[in-house]
Amino acid sequence: MQNLFTSNGTKTTIDRINQLTPETQAQWGKMNVAQMLAHLNVGYDMSLTDQYTKPGSFKKFMLKMFVKNAVVGPKPYPKNGRTAPEFVIADERDFAGEKKKLVDYINQVQKLGAAHFEGKESHSFGPLTENEWNTLFSKHIDHHLTQFGV
Repeated sequence: MQNLFTSNGTKTTIDRINQLTPETQAQWGKMNVAQMLAHLNVGYDMSLTDQYTKPGSFKKFMLKMFVKNAVVGPKPYPKNGRTAPEFVIADERDFAGEKKKLVDYINQVQKLGAAHFEGKESHSFGPLTENEWNTLFSKHIDHHLTQFGV
């Protein structure tokens, strides 16, 4: 897993993203490449903006108990796994726009640095360590770039 708080980890990840084209086909799953990029952007939107309503206390408790370890732990995501409704992208998206937004978010996270994220409250799981934040970002991106063969 890349450390997205470092310039090397950021560069390596962006180099993989730059291998994608609007015609890149998924090796599994239902999303096209532009939808996948938009799907990845949802996680950054939740982490860096107030665009999404935060879950209530009961839902947040359930997410922490049953989902958090799968998201911020070291075990890779399974192919064709379920996703939260907010992450479902069913409409068509602009490849270039979604790609630029994702690269900008990755660069923003690297510039903010690990210290910014240490103890930062996540949208769904409460406070996370800098390592959990990096895992959340990096594991999700790696899963979907692998899905599209890059």
